Amino acid sequence: MNLKQLEYFVRVAELGSFSRAAMILDVAQPALSRQVRLLETDLRCSLLQRTGRGVILTEAGKRLFERSVGILQLVQQTREDMEAGRGEPSGRVVIGLPPSLGRMLTLPLVEGFRGRMPKAHLIIVEGLSTHIIEWIATGRVDLALVHNPQAQPAIEIRPILDEPLCLVSRARGRARHPAALQFEPPVAFADLPHHPLVIPDHTQTIRRLVEAQAALSGVKLTIAWEVSGVPAILDLVRAGYGHAVLSPGAVQASGEPQSFSIRPIEQPKLLSKLCLALSAHKPASALTRHAMRMLDDLARRHAGPADITR
Repeated sequence: MNLKQLEYFVRVAELGSFSRAAMILDVAQPALSRQVRLLETDLRCSLLQRTGRGVILTEAGKRLFERSVGILQLVQQTREDMEAGRGEPSGRVVIGLPPSLGRMLTLPLVEGFRGRMPKAHLIIVEGLSTHIIEWIATGRVDLALVHNPQAQPAIEIRPILDEPLCLVSRARGRARHPAALQFEPPVAFADLPHHPLVIPDHTQTIRRLVEAQAALSGVKLTIAWEVSGVPAILDLVRAGYGHAVLSPGAVQASGEPQSFSIRPIEQPKLLSKLCLALSAHKPASALTRHAMRMLDDLARRHAGPADITR
């Protein structure tokens, strides 16, 4: 058993496919399969079960996967710490971003890494906050920005800011300032039933937040359409199919804020909490700590209007 075999095994397990893993690792598929077979021979057990759609972990494979992720992370952290001792941070860091923030923060993140940490290798992945939390727990992502994460032992949560949620509607008339957000007078939460909503499904944090407040207020929401992606939600709102409950930052990130009007929700206010998330069980490397400070700073500077929490 060696580190290369463990790395190959982990990538195949994560992707559920030898062919996809070979592409990501940039190795020939026969060579990849041979290394995994050698690992199974050495451990005298089957680690992966072949199916019509790819591969899944056996019980023995699940046990080895959990240990292998930790071993590979420890090796990577050791390399990064040794590099950090020689000067500027280096190594590999994977940052997760929700789609509404990915468009806004990807460019400044890349520019910041290139200017301040040129020896580091940055990987940015996008996904829903619930999925990103799972990726952190499994070691696929090192650090992330997430909305309203639920507390769990495996994840360390650090609040950054509170984003006000607003009722987003199709703009009426032409905006005076095309690049600016178009704010209108607030709307009371009790009036939301008069506005058919285009809203994410129940797995997403904003949906849970809105429905929890609706239950507390005795309000029955009018759900017109359920759509998971923020860009698709805004497309439907722009086309007149309903209204959305989103943060101003999500509208700004669309690139077409002039197409929408924004009404802050009051009585009560709805706040979406943006947090930094990382593994509670994996010590943060020097590179991760530098990336955390950069991500915190960028989120505070580039997020939409918000009440900053200190």
